[in-house]
Amino acid sequence: MQIDKNQILEFLRSQGNNDKASQAESELPDQVDTEQHAGLLSNLGINPAELLGKLPGGIGNHLGDKLGGLGL
Repeated sequence: MQIDKNQILEFLRSQGNNDKASQAESELPDQVDTEQHAGLLSNLGINPAELLGKLPGGIGNHLGDKLGGLGL
């Protein structure tokens, strides 16, 4: 799934992870693929299922639930 880097930055900042947000800003591409960039997300302490569950709109919650059930 493609996620805009700004959404990831907002997610990190909303959790008080400003240092990780700064790191993400410099390391992540503008469009992040949760599968292709799983290692980078992991290094930032981001669980893709949790991230997708926090995205605005129902699709984020739905996909987060599905990926969480798969152990992603």
